[in-house]
Amino acid sequence: MPSTATPARPLAERLSQPLVRWLRHPLVDNVVRLSAIEEALQLLRPTASLTEVRARVLAVRDETPDTRTWLLQPNALWRGHQAGQHVTVRTVRNGRRVQRPYSLSSAPDDGPLAITVKRQPGGLVSNHLHDALRVGDVVALGAAEGDFVLPAVPPARLALLSAGSGITPVMALLRALRRLGHAGAVDFVHVCRTPQDLIFGDELRALASGCPELPGLRVHLHFSASAGRWTPAELAAAVPDWAGRPTWLCGPAAFMDAVDAHWAAHGARAPLRRERFAPAWTPPQPLEAPVIVQAQRAGRRFASTGATSLLQQAEQAGLAPKHGCRIGICRSCQCVKRSGTVQNLQTGALSSEPNELIRLCVSAARSDLTLDL
Repeated sequence: MPSTATPARPLAERLSQPLVRWLRHPLVDNVVRLSAIEEALQLLRPTASLTEVRARVLAVRDETPDTRTWLLQPNALWRGHQAGQHVTVRTVRNGRRVQRPYSLSSAPDDGPLAITVKRQPGGLVSNHLHDALRVGDVVALGAAEGDFVLPAVPPARLALLSAGSGITPVMALLRALRRLGHAGAVDFVHVCRTPQDLIFGDELRALASGCPELPGLRVHLHFSASAGRWTPAELAAAVPDWAGRPTWLCGPAAFMDAVDAHWAAHGARAPLRRERFAPAWTPPQPLEAPVIVQAQRAGRRFASTGATSLLQQAEQAGLAPKHGCRIGICRSCQCVKRSGTVQNLQTGALSSEPNELIRLCVSAARSDLTLDL
């Protein structure tokens, strides 16, 4: 059954951690650097590492004209994942390391890991993956994260609702249910523009025609180019008891906002679980007067108007903080706020706690700040 417990550390990690701690000791680091050992290991075997999950591309599969799936074989440091979670993919583009979070489209214990990525206009990482990531190449992976997962015992009746590339984590949930042999009612509603834009189209059509492992599955496909814009009111026709079904939702922001509003307007009693890959906040109001942000480790100061995130304003000031998703998911841009007040752009909450861990991409200055940056 799906588990919400943290996966046990793999044996390779338990064995390597004492060695890594010893190599990072200042006396040892002065003689041999861990980074040099990592480089030597990767010359011998590209996926070898003492410190990070590295995965080799086993196969690349076209899903639609602008969407591909990469099948990955991770090294022994991989801790595993739950269906519906995402992972940060790190690779090198033009000599610079770049990273983005992507949903895992594979179910646990169902063969190689899979990420399915839609090419985005101007997308730094998605375009690089499409243009350059081939069979035999190696990427680094973060740990699987996210709570867009099934409970230990899936409900007897549930709904999966997605649009566009939001299908990727939802498809992982469907594959996990199939692997479990879930006998209950599962309604899968997906919206995209045309049949040619349907990601996992062959698999979904095969499942729709009958699946012994999922006897209660019904697949509802809406192609907006021919059927017109989909609205949440159409849920009643596809899934008459929708208001009482736990539902997993992923898709473009406008699509998800419409479903959220529909849930609230009709007082739906069943939980609505969401996975967002776009900012869900209103830009903050600028401050009456700029404040000063002190980046301690960089020895730099810059003025902030509070009108955009601290990540954006630090970059505009010439700093290069570590970051990934830029929307508060991957936590790559976390740093310690030593003093001052920030606003969380996702919740609107203000916080003045000292020595607080914040995410630069979803935090805005509301006073003078000192950051461990």
